[in-house]
Amino acid sequence: MRSPRIEFAVGAFLLLALATLLVLALASTNGRWGGHGDSYPLKARFSNIGGLRPNAPVKIGGVMVGEVADIQLDPVKYDSIVTFAIQGKYKDLPSDTAAGIFTAGLLGESYVGLTPGGDPTPLKPGDELMLTQPAVDLLQLVGKYMFSGAGKPADTPTPTPAAPDAATPTTE
Repeated sequence: MRSPRIEFAVGAFLLLALATLLVLALASTNGRWGGHGDSYPLKARFSNIGGLRPNAPVKIGGVMVGEVADIQLDPVKYDSIVTFAIQGKYKDLPSDTAAGIFTAGLLGESYVGLTPGGDPTPLKPGDELMLTQPAVDLLQLVGKYMFSGAGKPADTPTPTPAAPDAATPTTE
C-alpha cells in the first residue's frame, strides 16, 4: 500500500518542477507572453539578409531596442523586406536612421543594427528606412580570397643578367 506522505512528496516535487519550467520559460521570452506589447513597426529593404530570422534582435549601439517581426520577399524587385517591431520608448528615431545586418561574433546569430542619423524629423510607424547595408556572406568572402590569388606575393620581374658594357673591360 502507498503511503500518503510519499504521494504528497511526489506531488510537491512535480509542482516545484513545473514552477521551475514556468520561470525558465518566462525568462527566455524576456518577460513577454505573446505579442510585442508597446511597439511600432518599421521596414527596411535589403538585397541580402544572410541568416537573419524572425525574432532576431534589433540593436542600437549594442542595446536591444526591438526585434525582427517579419521577413517578406518583394515580388517585383526581389528584395527582402524586413519589418521590425521597435519598442515604444524608442519612438523618436530620426528619419535618416540606417540599418545593417551584422553577425554577433564570427559564426554567431545575425541581428539588425540601427544607426540613428541627425535629422530632427522622427520616423512614423510603418515608415521604411532608406539607408541599408546587406549582410556580408563570410563564406563568399573567404572563397574569393582563397581562389583569387590574394594570398600570393605580387609578381615581380626577375632581374636579367646585364649585358656586358662596351666601356667595361673584360678579362679573358
